[in-house]
Amino acid sequence: MKLNTLFVAGICASALLASCNPQTAKDNQLKYTHTSLADGDAYQFFQKVGGKAVYEADYATYMETAGSSSAAVKQLAARVKEFYGSIIPTLDSLAIVNQVDFPIKGAKLFVAPSESATVAATQTAATDSANVDHIAAHGAHAAHGHGAAATGEDAYIQHVQHETAVVKDQFQRLSRNTDKGLRTFAEANLEKIAELYKLSGGKEDGHAHH
Repeated sequence: MKLNTLFVAGICASALLASCNPQTAKDNQLKYTHTSLADGDAYQFFQKVGGKAVYEADYATYMETAGSSSAAVKQLAARVKEFYGSIIPTLDSLAIVNQVDFPIKGAKLFVAPSESATVAATQTAATDSANVDHIAAHGAHAAHGHGAAATGEDAYIQHVQHETAVVKDQFQRLSRNTDKGLRTFAEANLEKIAELYKLSGGKEDGHAHH
């Protein structure tokens, strides 16, 4: 009986010593409480931008390859795919450093519209345009897109403008973060997201109402 008691006491002592290790304590903090090391603004950035990145990249891939017959929309989709594709690896790395679960749990996954819906949307889509200025002219007056993947070329432009405005705002906030790694990441992508927002028809003061 005494040997068993000593054995159990030894295990408890080992666990206690392990918990005193700073790195172990941090790991346990995330494992058992799912508490992030990121501050409020940074955590919100991961939730919003990280939660959209994979969806937007997949949606853009669909529009570029099968969802649109418009050269201008395909060009916009290619730029969207390029942007999100470029930030996802860094988002993953920064999430690990800041102990944020990534991919974001519960994030919406892209589901392509049915073939029949795609055909119908293509038939009623706006007249094709070969230049990006046409996209901007339509997108500037667009309503916001929500919910499942919108069908139709104009609907996609509207969706991109709305989502890009949200992401742009999050990058601007992150660029003022006290964490150097997060701030550097944001600063490196501010111009890119601003260009994408403009390409979709957004105006510099257009995000104020989002």
